[in-house]
Amino acid sequence: MRYKWLNKDNNRELIIFFNGWGMDESIVKHLNPECYDLLMFFDYNNLNLDLELQELNIYKKKFLVAWSMGVMVATKFDIKYDKKTAINGTLLPINNRFGIPERIYNLTLNKFSPLGAKKFISSMFKEECILPNINREFENLKTELEALSHYQANQDFKYDRIILSSDDKIIPTKNQIAFWAIKPNIDSGHAPFYHFKLWSELL
Repeated sequence: MRYKWLNKDNNRELIIFFNGWGMDESIVKHLNPECYDLLMFFDYNNLNLDLELQELNIYKKKFLVAWSMGVMVATKFDIKYDKKTAINGTLLPINNRFGIPERIYNLTLNKFSPLGAKKFISSMFKEECILPNINREFENLKTELEALSHYQANQDFKYDRIILSSDDKIIPTKNQIAFWAIKPNIDSGHAPFYHFKLWSELL
């Protein structure tokens, strides 16, 4: 697993962003961090972390924003948050009832190709917009997709806020509704970030 500081300006409060599969900072680079330091985790080929989590205790408050597969991955780390937001993901992201149906996930993995990766990313968006320019190598994406199928969430982990899109073509909206028992609350596709301008809007 890799990490990157998207903003580090000695602020007193920290937002930790667990990104989705195959992504880098391109998908959120337009968001203004305001008065928050901002740490992103991504590339879940393994869950080894070259960062001492105790170092984060210098912050007065810590907030979690987790998206897609990051909603599951975030639960595997012992970080004390003041508030936790899940965006278009569940704790069972590969599941016939509560996530991506297993057959579809396995089919995607077995037939994964550069063209397939491009189509996958474009299907994240409901809106007509410029797709983010993701700087990740194809083989890295494929191995990450396989690695994610072996992880299991901490089912005791509790999120405080759920952002659920009305037209999610990646983790079907109806499956997210079944997991969280709430209605969609944003008219968007799997990646709703272009509806926001500030990181604080996601808290």
